[in-house]
Amino acid sequence: MNRSMEDRWEEASSQFPVLLLTGPRQVGKTTLLRHLCGKNRNYVTLDDMALRALAKDDPDLFLQRYAPPVLIDEIQYAPELLPSVKQIVDRGSAPGGFWLTGSQQFQMMKGVTETLAGRVAIVNLLGFSMREKAGRGLCLDSFLPTPDRIEERERSGGSTSLKTVYRDIWEGSFPALAAGHIRDRDLFYRSYVQTYLERDVRDLVRVGDLESFRRFIRATAARTGQLLNYSDLARDAGVSPNTARQWMSILISSFQVYLLQPYHSNVTKRLYKRPKVYFLDTGLCAYLTEWSSPNTLEAGAMSGSLLETYVFSEILKSWWHRIQQPNLYFYRDKEAREIDLLLSRDGILYPIEIKKSTRVRRESMRHFSALDRFAETVGSGGVISLYPRVLPIDEQNTSIPVGLL
Repeated sequence: MNRSMEDRWEEASSQFPVLLLTGPRQVGKTTLLRHLCGKNRNYVTLDDMALRALAKDDPDLFLQRYAPPVLIDEIQYAPELLPSVKQIVDRGSAPGGFWLTGSQQFQMMKGVTETLAGRVAIVNLLGFSMREKAGRGLCLDSFLPTPDRIEERERSGGSTSLKTVYRDIWEGSFPALAAGHIRDRDLFYRSYVQTYLERDVRDLVRVGDLESFRRFIRATAARTGQLLNYSDLARDAGVSPNTARQWMSILISSFQVYLLQPYHSNVTKRLYKRPKVYFLDTGLCAYLTEWSSPNTLEAGAMSGSLLETYVFSEILKSWWHRIQQPNLYFYRDKEAREIDLLLSRDGILYPIEIKKSTRVRRESMRHFSALDRFAETVGSGGVISLYPRVLPIDEQNTSIPVGLL
């Protein structure tokens, strides 16, 4: 399956001497870059313990043996390479000389940004988007609820049926499942969680009690799409609030969750300041919260929050997979007015509501007017739902089918 990023990666490679592709494990980082490598680029993985030892002990010799253009996989295992990469770049390395991959943001990102500042393009990759799964509309502009971009997506839209959407949510976006290489979904996620606990967590920080960390992951998954309250989360996981904060940073650093910040302004102080937490893969979230099938998930208590999580992750992928960074927020004030998602771009706020419904009403947008107090212009908005067709709701807002994302 092709990825939306391919043409943009090649474009970035013609401009930057170093490109770093980062994201969670098993989302296809290495597969994508090896597909784009061609025959002239060396490939080396630091999962190989002998090569890792060489990279750490003698980085200059390593980079003589694996000279650019080179793809170095899992760079976080040998940050000692980064100063040597910098020296080669500063001597006049051609654009695209170094392609790097990494599965963690923690110490690796600190080393990359400090050592290769101004020399590296950092790109995030998640699992397949629904468009990548279907192989349609891969080069579309990032999602905005504007008439031109909705029309563009409408020409290559997919199914918005209840069963199709919840099958996609329950299965998740990992390539091994989406491509059918692994058919036992539960076995895949059980193995993924075990590997994640044994490798990434122990690499990132010392966690003495892995069973407590498992409870913490499950408690976090049960809160996807909700405001984050560390005290409540810590109580359910059986740990202290400080430990919950530390462990949340692990989930963020390893690309398991995303904290969506509230929209803020000096105009009013009557806004909530706590973020919302979203799992970045709905299949993993559904597995951790023990939904045994798409049907039980759709009929269950988390169906709405997981649909919201799914829409959020698809919108995020539409930006990240085109190598763009969105300004995403949510709105909630102390008058209980809420807007699920705000996209901010060029001084314009684009409000979005997400509804598990096949009927869209003006009432769904009743809180959009809360944005009038801010200095920014309020642009086109939308209600993303299971209604199967694009439909104008009023002069500025549109009903958008989930399948168009």
